[in-house]
Amino acid sequence: MGLMNWEWRGRAATNGGAALLASVAAIALSAPSAHGQQAAQPAAGQQADQSKKIDEEKAAPAGATLLDKVLVISRTGETAIESLASASHVGQEQLDRRMATTPNEMLLGIPGVAAQADARRVSTSINIRGLQDFGRIAVIVDGARQDFQRSDHGTQSTFYIDPELVKSVDVIRGPVANTYGSGAIGGVVFFDTKDAEDFLRPEETWAGSVTGRYESNGKGWTTSATGAYRFNENWDALANIVYRNYDDYRHGGGDAVKGTGFDVLSGLLKTTIRPTDNSELKLGWVGSSDGWNETSGGVPVNDVDLKSNTFTARYNITDEDKSWLDLHINTSYNKTNLDLTSLVPQNRFDPATGLPIVLPAGSQSTFDVGTTGIDIWNTSRFETGGIAHELTYGGDWVGDNVKTGGAAGGDSFYTPSGKRNVSGAYVQDKLTWDWLEVIAGLRYDSYSLKDDTHETSGDRVSPRVTVGVSPFETAGLAGLQIYGTYAEGYRSPSITETLISGNHPAGVSFPFLPNPNLHPETGKTTEFGVNYKQNDIVEAGDALRLKAAYFNNNVDDFIDGVTLSPFAPGSGCPFGPGIPICFQYQNFAKAKIDGFELEGVYDAAWGYAGLSASFIDGRTISYKGAEADLATIPSSQATAQLGLRFLEDKLTFGGEVQYNGKPKGNLVAKDYTLVNAFASYQATDALKVDFRADNLFDVKYANPLNGSTTVAVYEPGITLKLAATMRFGG
Repeated sequence: MGLMNWEWRGRAATNGGAALLASVAAIALSAPSAHGQQAAQPAAGQQADQSKKIDEEKAAPAGATLLDKVLVISRTGETAIESLASASHVGQEQLDRRMATTPNEMLLGIPGVAAQADARRVSTSINIRGLQDFGRIAVIVDGARQDFQRSDHGTQSTFYIDPELVKSVDVIRGPVANTYGSGAIGGVVFFDTKDAEDFLRPEETWAGSVTGRYESNGKGWTTSATGAYRFNENWDALANIVYRNYDDYRHGGGDAVKGTGFDVLSGLLKTTIRPTDNSELKLGWVGSSDGWNETSGGVPVNDVDLKSNTFTARYNITDEDKSWLDLHINTSYNKTNLDLTSLVPQNRFDPATGLPIVLPAGSQSTFDVGTTGIDIWNTSRFETGGIAHELTYGGDWVGDNVKTGGAAGGDSFYTPSGKRNVSGAYVQDKLTWDWLEVIAGLRYDSYSLKDDTHETSGDRVSPRVTVGVSPFETAGLAGLQIYGTYAEGYRSPSITETLISGNHPAGVSFPFLPNPNLHPETGKTTEFGVNYKQNDIVEAGDALRLKAAYFNNNVDDFIDGVTLSPFAPGSGCPFGPGIPICFQYQNFAKAKIDGFELEGVYDAAWGYAGLSASFIDGRTISYKGAEADLATIPSSQATAQLGLRFLEDKLTFGGEVQYNGKPKGNLVAKDYTLVNAFASYQATDALKVDFRADNLFDVKYANPLNGSTTVAVYEPGITLKLAATMRFGG
């Protein structure tokens, strides 16, 4: 398949966004009373030890809490700096500073994490440590798995969540995340959306805010409105609506990148009910509606409409002391519908016969993916012989139902319909004694996958063992913790990898071959790391937090696409007129990936400084021993951040410098360095102004994950962002 170009054409004019922004500002300025935004307050009935941690965070400098925040994704209430794993947290302060337009911008500077979005900026695929697509990375929004997939060049498994709706992002890298669902051999990314308790001040019954933002590159507008209401001390609700409208952006060379404009409407509804002091129920909906044009050769060829809706229910109940009972029950349903309508006649190949046909204008293809999930776990805390135990046990199930259809020759033919069920159960014990911490766990996974003619299944038990020591008591080393981990994960083949069939749709005709005999992937990771935290180092009240890790991941039976020759004995590729090759997903003996990651922050009254880095190398090895560079290895990366505080912390400004090194074997990537600047000013209790400049020196660069091996998709050049937020309440 030749690389396709994509064009997203906003359906609302820019002057419409300007009018909306003006209206929003007028409403805000006429509000009778206003109060400044406040930090999140602890929920009623929050667990005792987490409440203690939050109290400690309030006493610590604000920037230091980057690694001191309790991870939403944690099953045992750990912070990132306490976790004996490569875990990162991005909080509301960091998200506000990044002024993200798309999901990938929220992930800036997280070590080992990259994003691929091609020209379709609002649809993102996440890469962790060189692994991505087909469920290798579990992307979760409020507990709901995001499993949408459409066969295409570039990104395969994509999701969309508007950054304005998100209050935090947690990342766990590697198969140590296997308690969070089946298949996540690369890791987990958890997006937690905003709650009313994050927005309302303690004395407020209601509050609202409006935000307007302009971006220079693509000349785009973002407008957002939020409202929250507290019915009583045990029941509150929040609603948020966001509209974005952007034209094509220009890369650092000054040329427009076709197909990068978009418009999207997103919304969030969430309510929290606390039936007792020790229980909490969260009900939520997140949705988006997108519309764009796909282009080929600069000409619009397809009109695309996409609607995504995620429904979640999360319940937590504990006993009075949170000892034996800390039960969580999460249920979710995520449905994504994509409708594609051809705008012009297109020369294609019939998927069944391979013969040339003309796909008439108005032909439709549909992609409907529904994902249902349930996740139940409990943590029991007790002591035996002076050893503290946190015993976590639970199970989960996810079902994907993929339905595609449309005209003969339509693109949906290459994303096969089918059903897949993956389930698992696990037990994990975290034992703590003085300076020693041991985590031991087992997870059982099973899967089944079928369509009208094929069916396959499998299962496996995966272990995890982690040992951490804090052997030092001297002042400078008391905060040092050293750990080692061995963990395994299990990923079943996806519907597309197993069942894809038919003939290539355009350019040249060749067949896709299904492979119902694919073996699941098994990730086996060894990791050695250090955690370090100290306070009052240079001056009273300052703080240093540091995490570093080396990892080696062997993915047995790694699955990747293979080009087959009809002349090779035993290839299974049929020989015939116009069939130069075949394409099939096959197992490799393994993929070997290793690397180093670093994340640290120093915070003091005057400001903060942060540094993160990741260096990753990877290759595939065939069953015959042939090695090749792994195409999904991201850039080696180092990101430095500096922020300064003035005017009693009302004014913060600073910058970021990020170096990106060319991955080995990538034919189009180059080394590049990006410089960003930002400023935030709380002008009054009611008005906050934010500014950001991305790619300040207008560098022309391409993400090595984007494009094919011969074509680069260039990223945005210099982009200036200016936003104003008005808040009111009572």
